[in-house]
Amino acid sequence: MALLLNDEQTMLRDNARSFLAKNAPVAHLRKLRDDRDRDGFSRALWKEFANLGWSGILVPPELGGLGLGHVEVGVVMEEFGRTLTPSPLLSTAVVGATAIARGGSDAQKKAYLPRIAHGDLIATLAIDETTKHRPEKTALKASKTGSGFALNGAKSFVLDGHVAELLIVAGRTSGEPGEAQGITLFLVDAKIKGLELERTVMVDAHNSARLTFENVVLPADSVLGEVGSGWSTLEGALNVGRAAAAAELFGAGEEAFAKTVTYLKERKQFGKIIGQFQALQHRAANVYCELEVTRSVVLRALQALDESIDSAGALVSAAKARAGASAGLAVQEAVQMHGGIGMTDEFDVGFYMKRVRALQELWGDANFHADRLARLNHY
Repeated sequence: MALLLNDEQTMLRDNARSFLAKNAPVAHLRKLRDDRDRDGFSRALWKEFANLGWSGILVPPELGGLGLGHVEVGVVMEEFGRTLTPSPLLSTAVVGATAIARGGSDAQKKAYLPRIAHGDLIATLAIDETTKHRPEKTALKASKTGSGFALNGAKSFVLDGHVAELLIVAGRTSGEPGEAQGITLFLVDAKIKGLELERTVMVDAHNSARLTFENVVLPADSVLGEVGSGWSTLEGALNVGRAAAAAELFGAGEEAFAKTVTYLKERKQFGKIIGQFQALQHRAANVYCELEVTRSVVLRALQALDESIDSAGALVSAAKARAGASAGLAVQEAVQMHGGIGMTDEFDVGFYMKRVRALQELWGDANFHADRLARLNHY
């Protein structure tokens, strides 16, 4: 398969780039941060995304969505990376919608997916419990009680958890932490009794939350999929989220590099444009080459998801690890080549460095995915 966008995907990219550049530049994120906005994103802009169809990009047409593929998701998320746009799109329209579409009953799909597509519901996945992403180590206890379940435990780094109305929670109904079997997914109303939420504003001015469950009682129909067999649904949703995060990483890295090249062409030192210095040319060429390789890896992972979510894990891990490394290089070099002013709040490159750092950790850092890639290839 050619590692190129088709005409429709190119048009989607161009439209997304134009819309976000006009309506959600980095200045938009800066204002939300400075105003200490309680949501951390613009709800009016979120409705605009829904009107454009982005919130229903993976929702089937019969349920109110566009029914597009994962390459299209990556196209949009790459543009979000360029502008650092804070939005529940990744948590809701990508990961949340995928989990419900893959594991939900017909009734659950009809209840939630149209609301996601119309921008009326914010959903997110609550999986991690420690400082690192280790989904198989889920320990939150889901005990059988009467005709339902009682949840006890905690979750951390829940993306957009402070504004989510629906939580897709991974709990353990059997087995021990470290085992894939025995993990069950639950659909939980964020306002349910016994759930405590703490908003955490991250270093990149985006948001996540810590959740504490204390005897949260759920009915039996809150189970997403089958009891004890949620791992396949969870892995599929995470793979889609990881590839989308890789696309956002690439977009952030490429935009930081573009800003750096512009600066190299404008800044004078010792009577010369600094882009004329060969040492900086070599460093810029290295970043360019690294990003171009990453472009291909990320696109191939997204194509693999469109072919088969269940067999795309290795390529997704390669893309997430590669995007984290190359975007990290791009933002580090951006700060260095801007000199001491690169880390001042006046310049945007510092925002890109912080966003890249947060995305590197989201759903597995480079070490996690290198290990996962090796295991999937039976090393």
